[in-house]
Amino acid sequence: MNIRKVLIANRGEIALRVHRACQEMGIQTVAVHSTADNTAMHVRLADESVCIGPPPARESYLNMAAILSAAAITGADAIHPGYGFLSENASFAEMVEAHGLAFIGPTPDHIRMMGDKIAAKDAMRRLGVPLVPGSPGALETLEEAKAIADEIKYPVLIKAAAGGGGRGMKVARSADELEEAWRVARTEAKAAFGDDSVYMEKYLDRPRHIELQVLADAHGNVVHFGERDCSLQRRHQKLVEEAGSPVLTAADRDALGANVTRALKELGYRNAGTLEFLWQDGQFAFIEMNTRLQVEHPVTEMVCGVDLVKEQIRVAAGQPLGYRQEDIRFSGHAIECRITAEDPETFAPSPGRVDMYHAPGGLGVRVDSALYSGYVVPPHYDSLVAKLVVHGATRAEAIARLRRSLAEMVVSGIRTTLPLHQHIVADPEFQAGDYTIHWLERFVSRMREN
Repeated sequence: MNIRKVLIANRGEIALRVHRACQEMGIQTVAVHSTADNTAMHVRLADESVCIGPPPARESYLNMAAILSAAAITGADAIHPGYGFLSENASFAEMVEAHGLAFIGPTPDHIRMMGDKIAAKDAMRRLGVPLVPGSPGALETLEEAKAIADEIKYPVLIKAAAGGGGRGMKVARSADELEEAWRVARTEAKAAFGDDSVYMEKYLDRPRHIELQVLADAHGNVVHFGERDCSLQRRHQKLVEEAGSPVLTAADRDALGANVTRALKELGYRNAGTLEFLWQDGQFAFIEMNTRLQVEHPVTEMVCGVDLVKEQIRVAAGQPLGYRQEDIRFSGHAIECRITAEDPETFAPSPGRVDMYHAPGGLGVRVDSALYSGYVVPPHYDSLVAKLVVHGATRAEAIARLRRSLAEMVVSGIRTTLPLHQHIVADPEFQAGDYTIHWLERFVSRMREN
């Protein structure tokens, strides 16, 4: 298939990221936008733009009919969903393909399979990928939950089968806490996802969150681009990511990569994806797969020298990968800070007008952002406003570059998390790479106490 025009079904920095990749490939772009994003940077730069509705996402960026209509009237060949919104909606992917367009992402069947956390774990279990000990499927009754908790031992984690972002997830440290965790997790899951199915995993007390970036074509070729360490999280939302992980060796990466690429080749997976694992005491345990481009994909691009968005487009056009696993080289270390429009202490949203914006620069510095001086950050969407990414020959050099870049970056007129990131990067434990997924919550608590 010859892709000549791509409709970008997203907004903000990721819409701009996709636009730039398309422009370099000689592909025209169509920006869809809500009325709140009339002056957004991706709308200004795209070859064409179509307003698809009012500010609420359900009436614009989640409006499948409006997006498909925009594709039809502009003559788009393909749709790139970015991340969030409709990127992991199997029904949307089916509708795109039914309209004769290329969906720049995995097949609807794989999106649906991996979107169901229980089905995803079942598939990985069959394919020989290690899992966290837990229930073999959805828990039907509280009594079943109690029996499995007794078997795998407390503490345990109750998780929504259709969940994400920490919603529908509760820890029970004893039998006395299990009933409440069971009830609350199911209630949250029903409210957030319309599905109260939950399952159980052993709760690990000091794990790292390690994920592996993969790419597969329609010709049976699968490669990985190494790991990212995404352990610095607050309320299950990532704030800082690194490639590679401070605690893994090249042998660890090779072993995990070989296992995963073998499994995905057997599964017949296509396009980009990320498998997420918990790592503790040298052992990996699969937790979920994201069938889309990740927010943190730039750190992988920085250490591998590959443009993942361009690769997604080539795969969607039916082209085979132009390289093998042994052709992928890992160079240096990269770190990304997610800068959000939030108060750095209370995390209260801080939308509004950006009076001044200055991005840092220099060797090994990349900023993915749709901000500009005078831009008004709307209150209707995710608070991410910029991703500051640095690369160095070593982790120490990357940290030094990151500290300098954070001090140089200016976003005035709104509150942002820039000061929080400066505190994190200056902390000796972070600099030593000595942290787990629980570290940042404690760090933020200590900051508030001081």
